[in-house]
Amino acid sequence: MGFALKYCCLLFSVMVLLPALCYSDQDYFVSSRATFYGSPDCLGTPTGACGYSEYGRTVNGGEVTGVSRLYRNGTGCGACYQVRCKVPKLCTDDGVKVVVTDHGEGDHTDFVLSARAYTRLAFPNMAAELLAYGVVDIEYQRIPCRYPGYKLMFKVHENSRFPEYLALVALYQAGINEITAVELWQEDCKEWRGMRRAYGAVWDMANPPKGGLDLRFQVNGYAGVKWMPLRNVIPGDWKAGVVYETGIQLN
Repeated sequence: MGFALKYCCLLFSVMVLLPALCYSDQDYFVSSRATFYGSPDCLGTPTGACGYSEYGRTVNGGEVTGVSRLYRNGTGCGACYQVRCKVPKLCTDDGVKVVVTDHGEGDHTDFVLSARAYTRLAFPNMAAELLAYGVVDIEYQRIPCRYPGYKLMFKVHENSRFPEYLALVALYQAGINEITAVELWQEDCKEWRGMRRAYGAVWDMANPPKGGLDLRFQVNGYAGVKWMPLRNVIPGDWKAGVVYETGIQLN
């Protein structure tokens, strides 16, 4: 009888604990603060620290953000977050979903949102009232990025100079993933050459291999760490500012 009672109690404890664990994985919010930055059209900025240029201004409909400690020396670029403010009767339950495109710090804030993203925190008829706060208490969680209709792309950064200097930046990086390394195949040496994280999401290399470029990048995500190979993804006559589609998408 004693054994049966202990078994039942243990089983009940596990049944209660499992739903709690599942919920915390999917709906875990962290408390913080957020402010906003101004721009003429309320979108993002093309001069963000991630190096996204125009993409950083308009991706996700301009609902973008700069972050402070979440920037993590550029590893946090491209991450997506759900942010919701905590002002009663002013803020919506869902808040806004934003993409990290910049590094920014305010008054003890983790998020410096574009004006468009900041106003999405409030009910439509209360946006002006929320802007008057300037800084608000918020809670946030990491969420998967979704780009329906888009494959992962690599853009040749505008600072590249053919053929002696190549810089690349990944665009439309879906899921909850971080690109932690990028390498190019050196055919004459039969080896992979690592690119340098120049800043933000920009990877660069002086004197890159000639001809069409085979590239592989290391992804750290829910599935662990893995390498993703891409054959001839960058043509031999690559040009600064041009975007090349990979034909794949991260989950």
